[in-house]
Amino acid sequence: MSRVHNFCAGPAALPEAVLAKAQEEMLEWQGQGASVMELSHRSKAFIDVMEQAEARLRRLLGVSDDYAVLFQQGGASQQFAAVPLNLSLEADNADYLVTGQWSKKAFAEGARFVNAHCVADGSADNFMSLPPSDDWSISGGRYFHYCPNETIGGLEFSTIPEVGSPLVADMSSTLLSRPIDVTQFGVIYAGAQKNIGPAGLALVLVRKELLGRARPSCPAMLNWDTAAANGSMYNTPPTFAVYLTGLVFEWLESMGGLEVMGAINARKAARLYGQIDNSSFYSNPVDESARSWMNVPFTLADAALDTVFLDEAEQAGLTNLKGHRSVGGMRASIYNAVPEAAVEALCSFMSEFEQRYG
Repeated sequence: MSRVHNFCAGPAALPEAVLAKAQEEMLEWQGQGASVMELSHRSKAFIDVMEQAEARLRRLLGVSDDYAVLFQQGGASQQFAAVPLNLSLEADNADYLVTGQWSKKAFAEGARFVNAHCVADGSADNFMSLPPSDDWSISGGRYFHYCPNETIGGLEFSTIPEVGSPLVADMSSTLLSRPIDVTQFGVIYAGAQKNIGPAGLALVLVRKELLGRARPSCPAMLNWDTAAANGSMYNTPPTFAVYLTGLVFEWLESMGGLEVMGAINARKAARLYGQIDNSSFYSNPVDESARSWMNVPFTLADAALDTVFLDEAEQAGLTNLKGHRSVGGMRASIYNAVPEAAVEALCSFMSEFEQRYG
Protein backbone atom coordinates (compact mmCIF):
# COMPACT_ATOMS: atom_id res chain seq x y z
CA MET A 1 0.00 0.00 0.00
CA SER A 2 1.33 3.43 -0.90
CA ARG A 3 1.50 6.18 1.71
CA VAL A 4 -1.57 8.37 2.10
CA HIS A 5 -1.83 12.13 2.29
CA ASN A 6 -2.11 12.52 6.06
CA PHE A 7 -3.91 15.64 7.33
CA CYS A 8 -3.98 14.54 10.98
CA ALA A 9 -3.85 17.29 13.60
CA GLY A 10 -1.56 15.15 15.73
CA PRO A 11 0.23 12.87 15.89
CA ALA A 12 0.91 14.39 12.51
CA ALA A 13 2.79 13.43 9.38
CA LEU A 14 6.56 13.14 9.60
CA PRO A 15 8.87 13.88 6.66
CA GLU A 16 9.30 10.78 4.53
CA ALA A 17 13.05 11.41 4.33
CA VAL A 18 13.21 11.27 8.14
CA LEU A 19 11.22 8.04 8.32
CA ALA A 20 13.39 6.47 5.62
CA LYS A 21 16.60 7.38 7.45
CA ALA A 22 15.23 6.07 10.74
CA GLN A 23 14.25 2.85 9.00
CA GLU A 24 17.73 2.51 7.52
CA GLU A 25 19.34 3.04 10.93
CA MET A 26 16.82 1.10 13.00
CA LEU A 27 18.81 -2.05 13.68
CA GLU A 28 22.32 -0.63 13.67
CA TRP A 29 23.09 3.02 14.29
CA GLN A 30 26.37 4.61 13.20
CA GLY A 31 28.67 1.71 13.97
CA GLN A 32 27.33 1.13 17.47
CA GLY A 33 26.12 -2.40 16.75
CA ALA A 34 22.75 -1.51 18.26
CA SER A 35 19.74 0.68 17.63
CA VAL A 36 19.81 4.23 18.97
CA MET A 37 16.89 3.12 21.18
CA GLU A 38 19.21 0.62 22.85
CA LEU A 39 22.01 3.01 23.74
CA SER A 40 22.59 4.32 27.22
CA HIS A 41 21.42 7.91 27.48
CA ARG A 42 24.65 8.53 29.41
CA SER A 43 26.84 7.28 26.57
CA LYS A 44 28.90 9.72 24.55
CA ALA A 45 27.11 8.53 21.40
CA PHE A 46 23.68 9.53 22.67
CA ILE A 47 24.87 12.71 24.36
CA ASP A 48 26.13 13.71 20.90
CA VAL A 49 22.60 13.07 19.51
CA MET A 50 21.11 15.37 22.15
CA GLU A 51 23.73 18.08 21.68
CA GLN A 52 23.44 18.02 17.88
CA ALA A 53 19.65 18.25 18.10
CA GLU A 54 19.91 21.27 20.39
CA ALA A 55 22.52 22.92 18.17
CA ARG A 56 20.35 22.46 15.06
CA LEU A 57 17.31 23.88 16.84
CA ARG A 58 19.28 26.91 17.99
CA ARG A 59 20.46 27.53 14.42
CA LEU A 60 16.98 27.14 12.95
CA LEU A 61 15.33 29.53 15.39
CA GLY A 62 18.28 31.79 16.15
CA VAL A 63 18.17 30.88 19.85
CA SER A 64 20.94 32.61 21.81
CA ASP A 65 22.72 31.42 24.94
CA ASP A 66 20.31 33.61 26.90
CA TYR A 67 17.85 30.70 26.64
CA ALA A 68 17.92 27.15 27.93
CA VAL A 69 16.64 24.50 25.51
CA LEU A 70 14.92 21.62 27.29
CA PHE A 71 13.71 18.29 25.92
CA GLN A 72 10.84 17.33 28.24
CA GLN A 73 8.55 14.33 28.54
CA GLY A 74 4.77 14.49 28.86
CA GLY A 75 3.84 16.73 25.94
CA ALA A 76 2.63 20.31 26.06
CA SER A 77 -0.28 19.62 28.42
CA GLN A 78 2.18 18.81 31.20
CA GLN A 79 3.62 22.29 30.76
CA PHE A 80 0.21 23.76 31.65
CA ALA A 81 1.16 22.94 35.26
CA ALA A 82 4.91 23.46 34.86
CA VAL A 83 4.45 27.12 33.82
CA PRO A 84 2.85 28.37 37.07
CA LEU A 85 4.97 26.06 39.22
CA ASN A 86 8.16 27.49 37.72
CA LEU A 87 7.21 31.15 37.39
CA SER A 88 4.97 32.04 40.33
CA LEU A 89 3.93 31.49 43.91
CA GLU A 90 0.41 30.40 44.79
CA ALA A 91 -0.76 33.88 45.78
CA ASP A 92 0.63 35.55 42.64
CA ASN A 93 -1.43 36.77 39.71
CA ALA A 94 -0.86 35.46 36.19
CA ASP A 95 -2.58 36.56 33.00
CA TYR A 96 -4.20 34.12 30.56
CA LEU A 97 -5.67 34.94 27.16
CA VAL A 98 -8.35 32.39 26.26
CA THR A 99 -8.86 32.04 22.51
CA GLY A 100 -9.70 28.36 22.06
CA GLN A 101 -9.78 24.93 23.62
CA TRP A 102 -6.03 24.67 24.33
CA SER A 103 -5.62 28.06 26.00
CA LYS A 104 -8.85 27.31 27.88
CA LYS A 105 -7.30 24.10 29.23
CA ALA A 106 -4.07 25.90 30.10
CA PHE A 107 -6.06 28.53 32.01
CA ALA A 108 -8.03 25.88 33.93
CA GLU A 109 -4.88 23.99 34.88
CA GLY A 110 -3.01 27.17 35.76
CA ALA A 111 -5.85 28.20 38.08
CA ARG A 112 -5.06 25.16 40.24
CA PHE A 113 -1.65 26.62 41.09
CA VAL A 114 -1.84 30.41 40.75
CA ASN A 115 -4.34 33.25 40.85
CA ALA A 116 -5.08 32.96 37.14
CA HIS A 117 -6.64 36.06 35.62
CA CYS A 118 -8.53 35.79 32.33
CA VAL A 119 -7.42 38.72 30.20
CA ALA A 120 -10.11 38.05 27.59
CA ASP A 121 -12.30 35.11 26.55
CA GLY A 122 -13.25 34.54 22.93
CA SER A 123 -15.92 31.93 23.64
CA ALA A 124 -18.80 34.34 22.97
CA ASP A 125 -18.47 33.68 19.23
CA ASN A 126 -17.25 30.11 19.71
CA PHE A 127 -13.62 31.19 19.28
CA MET A 128 -14.10 32.25 15.69
CA SER A 129 -12.23 35.56 16.14
CA LEU A 130 -9.56 37.04 18.38
CA PRO A 131 -10.66 39.35 21.22
CA PRO A 132 -9.50 42.90 20.30
CA SER A 133 -6.42 43.84 22.30
CA ASP A 134 -8.11 47.11 23.34
CA ASP A 135 -10.59 45.00 25.31
CA TRP A 136 -7.97 42.98 27.20
CA SER A 137 -7.87 43.32 30.97
CA ILE A 138 -4.19 42.80 31.85
CA SER A 139 -3.37 42.47 35.54
CA GLY A 140 0.40 42.69 35.10
CA GLY A 141 0.94 39.35 36.80
CA ARG A 142 4.02 37.14 36.94
CA TYR A 143 3.56 36.10 33.30
CA PHE A 144 1.19 36.37 30.35
CA HIS A 145 0.17 33.07 28.72
CA TYR A 146 -1.38 32.61 25.29
CA CYS A 147 -1.62 30.10 22.45
CA PRO A 148 -0.51 31.59 19.11
CA ASN A 149 -2.41 28.93 17.12
CA GLU A 150 -5.50 27.08 18.29
CA THR A 151 -5.33 23.71 16.56
CA ILE A 152 -8.96 22.74 17.10
CA GLY A 153 -10.63 25.91 15.87
CA GLY A 154 -8.03 27.00 13.33
CA LEU A 155 -7.52 30.44 14.91
CA GLU A 156 -4.10 32.11 14.80
CA PHE A 157 -2.40 35.32 15.88
CA SER A 158 -0.62 37.16 13.08
CA THR A 159 1.33 39.33 15.54
CA ILE A 160 3.00 38.80 18.92
CA PRO A 161 1.17 40.44 21.86
CA GLU A 162 3.00 43.28 23.56
CA VAL A 163 2.67 42.87 27.31
CA GLY A 164 4.67 44.03 30.31
CA SER A 165 5.27 40.66 31.95
CA PRO A 166 7.19 37.65 30.59
CA LEU A 167 5.34 36.27 27.57
CA VAL A 168 4.66 32.52 27.69
CA ALA A 169 3.49 30.82 24.50
CA ASP A 170 2.12 27.37 23.77
CA MET A 171 3.53 26.99 20.25
CA SER A 172 2.74 23.30 19.81
CA SER A 173 1.27 23.77 16.34
CA THR A 174 3.37 26.67 15.05
CA LEU A 175 6.95 26.24 16.25
CA LEU A 176 9.30 25.65 13.27
CA SER A 177 6.58 26.44 10.70
CA ARG A 178 8.18 29.83 9.96
CA PRO A 179 10.78 32.19 11.49
CA ILE A 180 9.94 33.76 14.85
CA ASP A 181 11.68 36.30 17.06
CA VAL A 182 12.42 34.18 20.12
CA THR A 183 13.69 37.22 22.03
CA GLN A 184 10.13 38.50 22.46
CA PHE A 185 9.26 35.53 24.67
CA GLY A 186 10.12 34.51 28.20
CA VAL A 187 9.05 30.92 27.62
CA ILE A 188 8.06 28.94 24.53
CA TYR A 189 6.86 25.38 24.88
CA ALA A 190 5.60 22.97 22.24
CA GLY A 191 4.41 19.41 22.01
CA ALA A 192 6.45 17.62 19.38
CA GLN A 193 3.71 15.84 17.44
CA LYS A 194 2.90 18.64 14.99
CA ASN A 195 6.04 20.05 13.33
CA ILE A 196 8.80 18.70 15.56
CA GLY A 197 8.75 14.92 15.93
CA PRO A 198 6.83 12.04 17.50
CA ALA A 199 4.35 12.35 20.36
CA GLY A 200 5.56 12.17 23.95
CA LEU A 201 8.20 14.90 23.76
CA ALA A 202 7.90 18.61 24.47
CA LEU A 203 10.41 21.37 23.75
CA VAL A 204 10.78 24.19 26.24
CA LEU A 205 12.76 27.34 25.49
CA VAL A 206 13.11 29.43 28.63
CA ARG A 207 15.02 32.63 29.20
CA LYS A 208 17.72 31.73 31.69
CA GLU A 209 16.95 34.69 33.93
CA LEU A 210 13.57 33.00 34.61
CA LEU A 211 15.19 29.82 35.89
CA GLY A 212 15.52 29.26 39.61
CA ARG A 213 12.12 30.79 40.40
CA ALA A 214 10.24 27.53 40.92
CA ARG A 215 8.26 27.28 44.13
CA PRO A 216 9.60 24.79 46.72
CA SER A 217 6.70 22.40 46.07
CA CYS A 218 7.47 22.11 42.34
CA PRO A 219 8.15 18.43 41.51
CA ALA A 220 11.68 17.82 40.30
CA MET A 221 10.41 16.38 37.01
CA LEU A 222 8.56 19.64 36.26
CA ASN A 223 11.31 21.98 37.43
CA TRP A 224 12.96 23.66 34.44
CA ASP A 225 16.03 24.58 36.49
CA THR A 226 16.54 20.90 37.34
CA ALA A 227 16.15 19.95 33.68
CA ALA A 228 18.58 22.64 32.54
CA ALA A 229 21.18 21.72 35.18
CA ASN A 230 21.05 18.08 34.06
CA GLY A 231 21.06 18.63 30.30
CA SER A 232 17.46 17.34 30.04
CA MET A 233 18.69 14.06 31.56
CA TYR A 234 17.53 14.24 35.17
CA ASN A 235 15.98 10.89 34.34
CA THR A 236 16.11 8.77 31.17
CA PRO A 237 14.82 10.98 28.36
CA PRO A 238 12.67 9.63 25.50
CA THR A 239 15.76 8.76 23.49
CA PHE A 240 14.14 7.62 20.25
CA ALA A 241 11.90 10.70 20.18
CA VAL A 242 14.94 12.95 20.66
CA TYR A 243 16.77 11.11 17.87
CA LEU A 244 13.84 11.47 15.45
CA THR A 245 13.43 15.11 16.40
CA GLY A 246 17.09 15.69 15.56
CA LEU A 247 16.50 14.12 12.15
CA VAL A 248 13.56 16.50 11.60
CA PHE A 249 15.80 19.46 12.44
CA GLU A 250 18.38 18.13 9.99
CA TRP A 251 15.67 17.82 7.32
CA LEU A 252 14.51 21.39 7.94
CA GLU A 253 18.07 22.65 7.47
CA SER A 254 18.36 20.65 4.23
CA MET A 255 15.13 22.28 3.02
CA GLY A 256 16.70 25.71 3.44
CA GLY A 257 15.57 26.58 6.97
CA LEU A 258 12.51 28.33 8.31
CA GLU A 259 12.40 31.14 5.72
CA VAL A 260 11.91 28.54 3.00
CA MET A 261 9.53 26.46 5.10
CA GLY A 262 7.49 29.55 5.93
CA ALA A 263 7.10 30.38 2.25
CA ILE A 264 5.98 26.82 1.50
CA ASN A 265 3.46 26.86 4.34
CA ALA A 266 2.09 30.23 3.22
CA ARG A 267 1.50 28.84 -0.27
CA LYS A 268 -0.23 25.72 1.08
CA ALA A 269 -2.58 27.77 3.24
CA ALA A 270 -3.36 30.23 0.45
CA ARG A 271 -4.15 27.39 -1.96
CA LEU A 272 -6.53 25.65 0.43
CA TYR A 273 -8.28 28.80 1.63
CA GLY A 274 -8.62 29.88 -1.99
CA GLN A 275 -10.34 26.59 -2.80
CA ILE A 276 -12.77 27.19 0.06
CA ASP A 277 -13.43 30.88 -0.58
CA ASN A 278 -14.02 30.47 -4.31
CA SER A 279 -16.86 28.07 -3.64
CA SER A 280 -20.42 28.30 -2.38
CA PHE A 281 -20.21 24.64 -1.37
CA TYR A 282 -17.43 25.01 1.24
CA SER A 283 -16.93 27.61 3.94
CA ASN A 284 -14.48 28.47 6.70
CA PRO A 285 -16.02 29.92 9.89
CA VAL A 286 -12.94 31.75 11.21
CA ASP A 287 -12.51 35.50 10.91
CA GLU A 288 -10.32 36.03 7.86
CA SER A 289 -7.77 38.11 9.79
CA ALA A 290 -7.17 35.24 12.24
CA ARG A 291 -7.03 32.19 9.99
CA SER A 292 -4.49 29.53 10.84
CA TRP A 293 -1.74 28.50 8.42
CA MET A 294 -1.53 25.11 10.06
CA ASN A 295 -5.11 23.98 10.74
CA VAL A 296 -7.85 24.72 8.22
CA PRO A 297 -11.40 23.85 9.31
CA PHE A 298 -14.17 23.89 6.74
CA THR A 299 -17.80 22.90 6.46
CA LEU A 300 -19.98 21.68 3.60
CA ALA A 301 -23.14 23.48 2.54
CA ASP A 302 -25.06 20.28 3.39
CA ALA A 303 -23.81 18.67 6.60
CA ALA A 304 -25.58 15.46 5.61
CA LEU A 305 -22.76 14.96 3.10
CA ASP A 306 -20.01 15.04 5.74
CA THR A 307 -19.75 11.27 6.07
CA VAL A 308 -19.82 10.81 2.30
CA PHE A 309 -17.04 13.38 1.92
CA LEU A 310 -14.87 11.70 4.55
CA ASP A 311 -15.42 8.21 3.15
CA GLU A 312 -14.65 9.20 -0.42
CA ALA A 313 -11.66 11.29 0.65
CA GLU A 314 -10.20 8.31 2.49
CA GLN A 315 -10.73 6.11 -0.55
CA ALA A 316 -8.79 8.74 -2.52
CA GLY A 317 -5.89 8.52 -0.03
CA LEU A 318 -6.76 11.73 1.84
CA THR A 319 -6.96 10.79 5.52
CA ASN A 320 -7.73 12.30 8.93
CA LEU A 321 -9.93 15.10 7.63
CA LYS A 322 -12.71 14.82 10.21
CA GLY A 323 -13.07 17.97 12.29
CA HIS A 324 -12.63 17.92 16.05
CA ARG A 325 -15.69 16.59 17.87
CA SER A 326 -16.24 19.98 19.56
CA VAL A 327 -16.37 21.80 16.20
CA GLY A 328 -17.57 19.27 13.62
CA GLY A 329 -17.16 19.56 9.87
CA MET A 330 -13.72 18.98 8.36
CA ARG A 331 -10.22 20.03 9.28
CA ALA A 332 -7.05 19.75 7.24
CA SER A 333 -3.86 20.13 9.24
CA ILE A 334 -1.10 21.11 6.84
CA TYR A 335 2.04 21.02 8.93
CA ASN A 336 5.61 21.10 7.60
CA ALA A 337 5.70 17.44 6.56
CA VAL A 338 2.49 17.73 4.50
CA PRO A 339 3.81 18.51 1.01
CA GLU A 340 2.28 20.96 -1.43
CA ALA A 341 1.31 18.00 -3.60
CA ALA A 342 -0.95 16.76 -0.79
CA VAL A 343 -2.73 20.09 -0.56
CA GLU A 344 -3.12 20.13 -4.33
CA ALA A 345 -4.60 16.62 -4.23
CA LEU A 346 -7.06 17.69 -1.53
CA CYS A 347 -8.13 20.76 -3.49
CA SER A 348 -8.65 18.67 -6.63
CA PHE A 349 -10.78 16.20 -4.68
CA MET A 350 -12.82 19.04 -3.16
CA SER A 351 -13.47 20.46 -6.62
CA GLU A 352 -14.56 17.09 -8.01
CA PHE A 353 -16.74 16.38 -4.96
CA GLU A 354 -18.48 19.74 -5.36
CA GLN A 355 -19.19 19.02 -9.00
CA ARG A 356 -20.82 15.71 -8.11
CA TYR A 357 -22.80 16.78 -5.06
CA GLY A 358 -23.10 20.55 -5.23
